[in-house]
Amino acid sequence: MDTPIIKIAIADDEALFRAGMSFILTRVKNFEIIFEAENGADLLEKLKIAPEKPDVILMDLKMPSLNGVESTKILQKEYPEIKVIAVTSYDGKSFITNMIDVGASSYLLKNTSPKVVVHTINEVYDKGFYYDERVLKIIHENLLSAKSKRIKSDLDNNLLTKREKEILELICNQYTTNEIADKLFISPRTVEGHRNNLLLKTESKNVAGLVIYGIQKKLIELSPDF
Repeated sequence: MDTPIIKIAIADDEALFRAGMSFILTRVKNFEIIFEAENGADLLEKLKIAPEKPDVILMDLKMPSLNGVESTKILQKEYPEIKVIAVTSYDGKSFITNMIDVGASSYLLKNTSPKVVVHTINEVYDKGFYYDERVLKIIHENLLSAKSKRIKSDLDNNLLTKREKEILELICNQYTTNEIADKLFISPRTVEGHRNNLLLKTESKNVAGLVIYGIQKKLIELSPDF
């Protein structure tokens, strides 16, 4: 079976960074850069006229005109099928939690190795999210904070069916739709139906939101040594 082409857009106000990232990614066989944008406003304008939409957007945080957080908010409403990977120099907890909270599917620092960037793009395309151990830990800490209101903590334990809990746990453990289908001896379409029900029941915006719900419900084990 042919490897699907992943269409990518890059939004960053640094021309040199865009050029460098584009040079790296165009060397990957299944990647295609469909356009670059110098800020969030430019990104949204180009999305309106683009003949084909990207599967993944690499999004800087600090940009003039419209920053990465506000751009991601708009994308969640207007283009929910597009996955956003934050790529930034800012590694503070508040930056990470803000981007994850508005729907980013992953969070990378600009000093990340090209190999990790390629791996993350593939993971986000295949599974809808990819959070490393540090980001997972920050999400977990944020959920434990009294200030966190993203997910209701008093959800009924009977909210999810046994099958939905099984599928949620497999999603949280980074299984793809086809892998879940094979593991549970059901069709991929059935898995997608359960996933849609999970999104509705947990009030999650996307698969990344399901993972956050899974962290809260302790479906993801975090390394105690991290």
